[in-house]
Amino acid sequence: MSGIFITIEGPDGAGKTSVINELYPRLQMLAKKGIIKTREPGGSKIAEKIRQIILDPRHGEMDERTEALLYAAARRQHLVEVILPALNAGKIVICDRFVDSSLAYQGAGRRIGMAEIAQLNEFATEGTQPDFTLYLDVDSDTGLRRIQQNRTHQIDRLDSEGLEFHQRVRHAYLKLLEENPSRIHRIDARTGLQEVVDESFKVIVASYPDYFKGDGRV
Repeated sequence: MSGIFITIEGPDGAGKTSVINELYPRLQMLAKKGIIKTREPGGSKIAEKIRQIILDPRHGEMDERTEALLYAAARRQHLVEVILPALNAGKIVICDRFVDSSLAYQGAGRRIGMAEIAQLNEFATEGTQPDFTLYLDVDSDTGLRRIQQNRTHQIDRLDSEGLEFHQRVRHAYLKLLEENPSRIHRIDARTGLQEVVDESFKVIVASYPDYFKGDGRV
């Protein structure tokens, strides 16, 4: 049995990290195979160093194409060091962001072009795609309000972008959802954390009965 690659996506303020932190131990309890969680940018030593460069708010002068190339570089290293070995070992990989994020943030948010970013990441990943994606959807006003209210650490370069940037990002995600209905499943992230976690858990377990015990009710 080969592994499965599950990504969790969403605009800033959707609560992805909180959802993953609650979701992962519940999935561990039912997983029939090994399961790991990881993140982008980051997930490996080199990729984490690139993450620090990308998100450092002191790097406001960074060119948007430099940013896109750094994301792709971090993704490549993460893929070959962490994701592909886990999948080849038959494991379940839960990843916080992947190529969809670059399409939304650099392609649409930075206005580089989604086709151009897709081409760049095709080279970086050699065509690797998630088997399944949970998209946590939240409107941009709510997302930005959550960022300001809930962040306990320093706001990064992308968090500090204005409303129009985040609206472009969300519209790009909705376009990807429309174009990939069999891969991407939308979850309303405007509800409470527990409701989002419960729905995410149920959807993943029900979608992959060969990899998880039960039907997602626990």
